[in-house]
Amino acid sequence: MTTQTGIARFIVSPQRFLNRWFGKYDFSFVFWIGFILILLLLIGLPSYWLVLRSLMQVNEGGFTLSNYVEVLTNPRFREAALNSLILATGTGVLSILIGVPLAWATTRTNMPLRGLVRILLLGAFSMPTFLGGIAWILLAAPTSGWLNRVFVELTGTEKGPLDVYTMLGAIFVVGIYSFQYVFLMVSSALEFVSSELEDAATVLGAGTFATTFRITLPLVLPAIISGFILSFLEAIALFGSPTLILIPARINIVTTEIWQQFQYPSNVELASAFSICLVVLTAALLLLQRRLLARKGYTTLTGKAGRKRLIDLGYWKWIFLAFCFLVATLSLFLPVYVLLRTALSKSWGRPLDASNLTLAWFEDVLFKQPFTSVAIQNTLIYAAGAATFAMLVGIAIAYIVNRKLVRFYQVLGFLPMLPLAIPGIVIAVGIFSAYSRPPLVLYGSAAILIVAFTTRFLPIAFSNAGNIFTSINPELELAARNLGATQATTVHKITVPLVQRGLISGWLLVFILSVRELSCAILLYTNNTQVISTALFQLVTEGSYERVAALGIVMLAIIFTTIGIAYKFLGRDFMLEKG
Repeated sequence: MTTQTGIARFIVSPQRFLNRWFGKYDFSFVFWIGFILILLLLIGLPSYWLVLRSLMQVNEGGFTLSNYVEVLTNPRFREAALNSLILATGTGVLSILIGVPLAWATTRTNMPLRGLVRILLLGAFSMPTFLGGIAWILLAAPTSGWLNRVFVELTGTEKGPLDVYTMLGAIFVVGIYSFQYVFLMVSSALEFVSSELEDAATVLGAGTFATTFRITLPLVLPAIISGFILSFLEAIALFGSPTLILIPARINIVTTEIWQQFQYPSNVELASAFSICLVVLTAALLLLQRRLLARKGYTTLTGKAGRKRLIDLGYWKWIFLAFCFLVATLSLFLPVYVLLRTALSKSWGRPLDASNLTLAWFEDVLFKQPFTSVAIQNTLIYAAGAATFAMLVGIAIAYIVNRKLVRFYQVLGFLPMLPLAIPGIVIAVGIFSAYSRPPLVLYGSAAILIVAFTTRFLPIAFSNAGNIFTSINPELELAARNLGATQATTVHKITVPLVQRGLISGWLLVFILSVRELSCAILLYTNNTQVISTALFQLVTEGSYERVAALGIVMLAIIFTTIGIAYKFLGRDFMLEKG
């Protein structure tokens, strides 16, 4: 009789029936377990298969350590590892040389236009590194580079002085897109340094620069080293621009070796062993960075931000301002200019006059070339899907960890941050190993790229949501629970509306990062699942630089439009809310 009554109520008003039913029973635990299982599928399963494949014999299936022996003893692989270390170390040093003066000038001095400089530097940070690498190939290729051609026209010499196809060229290109790690970390640290010690040094007769080198910078040394480590890790895990620049110079690095192991005939087992070695190095450096930050040398005085006085630089403020604009020119203005110039030229090797102007390349990549127009659509769909998926999982796991809803919440809080220590190309190897075999065969579908992007940027979604939940007083949720709401209903009706601005900010960050992602996509895409980054990589290998430039401008338009929308509705600090 009761069952018949329930069916009748469902037929009369299904929505009202379901609302009453879900409000009567608490399915929160099942809900949370579901998200934990999704987390294990995103991170646990690829990690398991990555380790397993690295211990398997090629095409035989037995266990072996021969892949690791091959990685550690093969002279070619040792040379690739050495080249990666040189690239990463050079990038870290260059990042300090650029990032520390910029952070000091914009934080502690009276240099004019400090706000504009910060916006320009963060704008350069938004530019994909591999797109910057393409731009610098157009600028500084030995014979055809625009800067070399200008130099030859002005001086009458046979060739220009620049050659981007060298290790120094790669360090320069990666460095001007990685120094922002040092800049952001040192800027944050300098905000906590009080002027009292600097004032004392000035009273004792020390000059501005002596005080800075002997007092200020030693206090933020942990942040400088930490920024160096992040720049180092960015360079050693990078695939796009080092590959485009160093392969023509016949210089192999670790990430290009992993990529080449996926070319025919593929050797996933050796690529997995190479990947595990890279993960061990990355994890060790991140652990070192965490310990350095735990020292917090810049908070040893009071533990909080102290009184700050802007240092008067005199005429030096104009020299520092010129240096800031030089960095912005090299990392943002010149690359965007040469991309626009090339995209608007019928032939990029000719002068840009009226006879050489055209919009045909934009028409070509947007409407005529099937694979580029499909790549643009795929990029928007996959990036939106990955951002939504990552935020859903990140919100759920962050809530479980923050409110300690399960016994093993500390372990659960560690898992979403694990991809932070794993380079993108290694995540792609793990995803390929896990989802190119039954029972979940995703390779060749859009789902594998969405899963890869979600896994890659889950740490950002998780830390973003975690920081926001920490700021919400749990008493509001407790009040809802006391009134009879279930845990899931409380999150849906009370918590999410309170934090939706921060969650939108996290969604936009993951979306932007997914749009520019190459290192994951390069191993997982097929002809039907091209994205803009892989299409750009393909066009560069074909030498079609006008199409490359037009498609690159389309990518920048998507990124900067998204940033502009976020600035308008969320404020200028939204990029700093990733925690």
